[in-house]
Amino acid sequence: MAKAYEYLGKWFERLNDDCGYEQWSQYFLTGLRSLGAGERGLEVGCGSGAFSRALSRAGYDMTACDISAPMLSEGMRLAREQGLHIRFVQADAVTLSLGTFDFLIAPNDCYNYIPPQKLPSAFRHAFRSLKKGGIFWFDISSEYKLREKIADNVFADDRDEVTYLVFNHLLADRVEMDVTLFVRRVDGAFDRFDERHTQYIHTAASLAGQLEAAGFCVERTEGHLGEDAGKSDRINFICRKP
Repeated sequence: MAKAYEYLGKWFERLNDDCGYEQWSQYFLTGLRSLGAGERGLEVGCGSGAFSRALSRAGYDMTACDISAPMLSEGMRLAREQGLHIRFVQADAVTLSLGTFDFLIAPNDCYNYIPPQKLPSAFRHAFRSLKKGGIFWFDISSEYKLREKIADNVFADDRDEVTYLVFNHLLADRVEMDVTLFVRRVDGAFDRFDERHTQYIHTAASLAGQLEAAGFCVERTEGHLGEDAGKSDRINFICRKP
């Protein structure tokens, strides 16, 4: 069983093309302006860089990091095709040390992949990576989503060139996700690839306490695209370094 995104990295953005990247990116653009964030940003857990590309097109000076080399390779390819100048770096959010930035964003579950015992280190390194007054904005898949929607369910997406299956298993503090891809070869046959993902269930109260312990001021929390967090699939934490 391969590690997360070893094979999915190449296909993730295409398989996730119904998530509303344009509206989601505009949510960040509007929010960063309203918060008075500077121009130099870091996307943590960037994947193939959809949000970094959107911010780069809007004039931000973006660096993008991820622990997955295949994801970074896809991100570099897409940015190059679009003529965008984004620095892509392999880095772990838990030990982040890439300089200082005006803001850090981490959309789409990055911190769900970090086990609870490593979150304090991840938040301390995020704090050190920001200038005074800098913004730290990330989301998690909510406890409601992971326990009520994802847990013990099977999801599938069948397309001409790739078929995606994911089998989810709920444990006490996490969901284990077994992903299978069938990828069409030039000769029409399919290759099979398997990898495992683990997303940890973090509560909003626990994260808020750990963020404050790391030195952040949590300015607000809200659901996906600013909706009410109560039954939202995502919870956004918008924080500032005092």
